[in-house]
Amino acid sequence: MPKKSSGAADRSSVSVWLCRVIRDSPAERGWRRSREIELGSRSLGFAALGFLTLVPLLIVVSAADPAHGRGFAQWLGDGLGVSRAAREEVGKLFAWPGQVLETTTAFGLAALAVFGLGFGAAVQTGYEKIWELPPARWYARWRHVLWLAVLVGSLYLTATTTLWRHSPAGTLAATLSAVLFFWWSQRMLLGGRIAWNALLPGAVVSALGLLGLRVFSRLVFSPLIASSAVTYGPFGTVLVVQSWLVGVGVVVFGAALAGRLLHEELPRVAQALRQGARRRRP
Repeated sequence: MPKKSSGAADRSSVSVWLCRVIRDSPAERGWRRSREIELGSRSLGFAALGFLTLVPLLIVVSAADPAHGRGFAQWLGDGLGVSRAAREEVGKLFAWPGQVLETTTAFGLAALAVFGLGFGAAVQTGYEKIWELPPARWYARWRHVLWLAVLVGSLYLTATTTLWRHSPAGTLAATLSAVLFFWWSQRMLLGGRIAWNALLPGAVVSALGLLGLRVFSRLVFSPLIASSAVTYGPFGTVLVVQSWLVGVGVVVFGAALAGRLLHEELPRVAQALRQGARRRRP
């Protein structure tokens, strides 16, 4: 049999080395873990639960803001970061705050609160999958109640605080508050089973991811809402809002996964830098 030339052998060894480097890289590990936790399906579930449970609850909460008179449509428009024309299309989907309060019953509000707890359970399950933790005990359901209350309260304060709105200081304050919320959320929903320092990278990436999603919404979703409203009517706007919620789900779970990878990789990078510094010393 003919022997391989030295050039072919070198190319083969380079290919094997390159495949090994890619397989062991943080990006490849992140891709494998995203498939293991089913990031796409989990984000779709996040969007569905958010639209069916969290959105109606926030509609009622926003209607109870007589001082500012800001309904959920205005909240959502601010969250999307879309243009004025797109906000008008979003506003057509929801009733005015006064109409919401007139038609809301105690039973309906209680039902929304109960179903909203399933939203917290879905987020907790996603965090547990990311950190490869067993499911929490049944008596830890109180964490969902507390988390949902803090989530609604923080969204309410963010939406009704106009002092620093549309300013660099306001953007910085909103980003820092998002870091604190996601940092606390992971610790709370995971039952304190992961250390604070391990959860901080995920919180930072989550806040930056939401900021990037806001910019993306301004560039993509804003014109898409206008065109979808013309083509499909209000249903087209619903599809765009649902797509935005899918993006939020990708940020929430994907950022937590990226935070775990950063927590695992930073010590290795620091150790490699220290070893390189020792070798360079005379």
